[in-house]
Amino acid sequence: MTSEDIKDMLVNESSLGLSFANNLFIGRTPVHPDNCVTIFDTPGKLDYTLNQSDFQSPAIQIQVRNNKYLEGYQLAMAISFTLTKIMNIEVNGVMYNSIRATSLPFLLEWDQNNRVVFVVNYEIISINKE
Repeated sequence: MTSEDIKDMLVNESSLGLSFANNLFIGRTPVHPDNCVTIFDTPGKLDYTLNQSDFQSPAIQIQVRNNKYLEGYQLAMAISFTLTKIMNIEVNGVMYNSIRATSLPFLLEWDQNNRVVFVVNYEIISINKE
């Protein structure tokens, strides 16, 4: 799954300070910790125009939850800078040609515990090598 590969990319970027199942999650945001990041697989596209059944355009959404507005936004931006620099990198048997943020981080909500949630959606071009 794309979210698993993105998780590995984010964990490998030590400057982000993300650790899977500690402050980085996939598919579901837990009640705690207050400050965390969650990756969601979202609808992407299959593209057979290149006659390659392994060519894909998956999509993900990353949500950043934080007690502090500015810190949440800054982490969302740092994640975007990390992901959008990725070009032609193979992770877990998938070649990631590009990852594109479709917007800057935007405010999704303040949750019931007064934590800010920022969101960024990404479009990806990848080729399954396996």
